[in-house]
Amino acid sequence: MKKSFNVDSTFNDMRIDRWIRNNLGNYPQGLIEKSLKSGKVKINSKKIKSSHKVKTGDVINLFNFDFKETIVQKTIKFDPSEEIIKENEELIIDNNSDFIVLNKSSGISVQGGTKSKKNLIDIFTRSEIFKNTKPFSVHRLDKDTSGVFIMAKHRESAQLLTSLFRLRKVHKTYLAICHGELQKDFGEWNDNLTRYDNDKEIVERARTTYKVLDKNSICSLVEMKPITGRKHQLRKQLYAAGCPIYGDKKYRFSNTNKAINKNLMLHSYQIKFMIKDKKYTYTALLPDYFKKLLKTKRLRFLSS
Repeated sequence: MKKSFNVDSTFNDMRIDRWIRNNLGNYPQGLIEKSLKSGKVKINSKKIKSSHKVKTGDVINLFNFDFKETIVQKTIKFDPSEEIIKENEELIIDNNSDFIVLNKSSGISVQGGTKSKKNLIDIFTRSEIFKNTKPFSVHRLDKDTSGVFIMAKHRESAQLLTSLFRLRKVHKTYLAICHGELQKDFGEWNDNLTRYDNDKEIVERARTTYKVLDKNSICSLVEMKPITGRKHQLRKQLYAAGCPIYGDKKYRFSNTNKAINKNLMLHSYQIKFMIKDKKYTYTALLPDYFKKLLKTKRLRFLSS
């Protein structure tokens, strides 16, 4: 028996084994590997490996792949109140016919999952802005990171924006307050980052240009422009440089736990891209807690 699925932009750049777990159920890795090897699971009629990343619009074909509805791992749907919907609508920077841009708050996920509940996709699905359509996620932004975030209003726009991000034609600028001083005031981090997926070690190359905007003997304000888009890239690279971000509970030194901040001091400050020769630039104002720490640590930020 054959079943076919089209990959939604929400899952763009997700590994095929993760896509299967997200959409079909919590299958053992061994079963997925065996099914891929035997051709029971194909993408665009081709055999692939478990490390293969799906793209928006890919067609996933299942041939006699015995999945049972009883083991489907459902995501938790969030039912937002009118107050929460309004709060997030007020964060919108731009609202046009193709997409919205908002200044995302720290502490809110982009989309729901088996662990995460409150999320932007469920909130804006109930918004009048998406009355005759639905929101499409076109890029990632960590739950605890604030700042510029884009959601498409229709599939065509989602595919276009997703491809711009994938082809690195979207230029992103982040700001972070980190512990200590970097050895150089500007430069590029070009190194390998390691992550684990179901106990499998994955090593990826990560590149970021950076510039120290202000510093003292205690901390630094750093501007970063990632060239690649690895998971937790900026947080890992600052940690590796010996300057973990304030409020980072995952990538930190043991001696920084006493004065840990409630909020992660990482902000998606600006995004630039071009569509049909038209330039788009979106800047997200700094959150109050970020500005407060700048003042407390006597760091200056001259906004452009």
